[in-house]
Amino acid sequence: MQYTTLGKTGLKVSVAGLGCGGNSQVGLGTGLSTAQSVALVREAIDLGVSFIDTAEAYGTEHIVGEAVAGIDRTSVVISTKCRITEGGAPRSGEQAVASLETSLRKLQTDHVDVFLLHGVPPSAYARVREQIAPALLREREKGKIRHLGLSESSPLDPEHDMLQSALADSTWEVAMFAFHMLNQAARTKVFPQTQARGVGTLLMFVVRNIFSKPGLLAETMKSLAAEGKVPTEFAGKDNPLDFLVHPAGAASVVDAAYRFARHQAGSQVVLFGTGNREHLRSNIDSILRPPLPAADVEKLHACFGALRGVGLDLPDRAARR
Repeated sequence: MQYTTLGKTGLKVSVAGLGCGGNSQVGLGTGLSTAQSVALVREAIDLGVSFIDTAEAYGTEHIVGEAVAGIDRTSVVISTKCRITEGGAPRSGEQAVASLETSLRKLQTDHVDVFLLHGVPPSAYARVREQIAPALLREREKGKIRHLGLSESSPLDPEHDMLQSALADSTWEVAMFAFHMLNQAARTKVFPQTQARGVGTLLMFVVRNIFSKPGLLAETMKSLAAEGKVPTEFAGKDNPLDFLVHPAGAASVVDAAYRFARHQAGSQVVLFGTGNREHLRSNIDSILRPPLPAADVEKLHACFGALRGVGLDLPDRAARR
C-alpha cells in the first residue's frame, strides 16, 4: 500500500480508500450477509487500506464498527457523513450532533476521524456553515470529531460551485468531490485551491457505472458525439476508450480510470467500492499502479476536459439527503 497525508489534518491515510456506499455497500447491496461484509472490510484493512468512508445514509456504519472492533484505533482512519436535512426539512446543529452520536454508537468508537456534511448543494452552503458547522466545531473541541469537512452533491453541482465557496472558508479541512476521466472540472476548479489551502481531498465517482456497466460508456459517447461535445471518432465503438488499453498503458478502462484519478496533481485518497474479494484486490492494484502514459493523459485532457456532469449517476440506493 502507498500512503499520504490528508491535507493539513496530519492524518496518514492509504491512497486507496474503501467506500462503503454506492451500489455495492461493501456487499450488502449485492447479497452478502453482515458477517461477509464485515470480513470484506477486514480484508481491505489487512491489505493496507487505512481510510474507510461510510455515512449515516449508507446503512453500513455498523459494518465498519464491527470490522474495526478490536483493531488498534490509531491504525485506521474512519470517515462518516451526516445528512443536512431530516424528513425533507433542514437539520439544525443539534440534530447534526444527534446524528454524530448515533454514528459513534454504530461505529463502536468514541471519535470519528473525519466527519463530513453529506451532499451539500450550493443553495444550502450558507445555512450549513452558519447553522450546523458551529455545533459540530464544539464537538470537535470535545474530541468526538477530529476533522470536519463536506461532500458535494455532484449530480446537481457539476461545476463544483459549492466548493468554490467552501474552499475560501477555513472551517473545512477535508472535501469530497467527483472526479473521473469524463468529468475533469476539478482539475481547474478544485485541486488548485485544495493544494493552496491544504484541504484534504477524497475523490468519488472515479469509476461507478460509466466505466463499469457494460454498454453504458458506448451509449454515452454516441450521445455526446451527436451533441458535438466529443470527437466523432468515439461514436459507434463498442469500447470508445480502447486507445487507453495497450501493453505500455492500462490493462482495462477501469484500470485506466483509477490510475487517471490517482495521479492527478492534488489527488490524495481515491475512493472505491466493492462487493467481493477479487474486485477488492483488483481495485487496489489499479490504484497502486504507475501513472498512465503522458500521451494518453494528454488525449484525455484534450478530448474530454470540457465535459461537465458526465457519469455522475446516483447509485440505485441513492441517499435521501
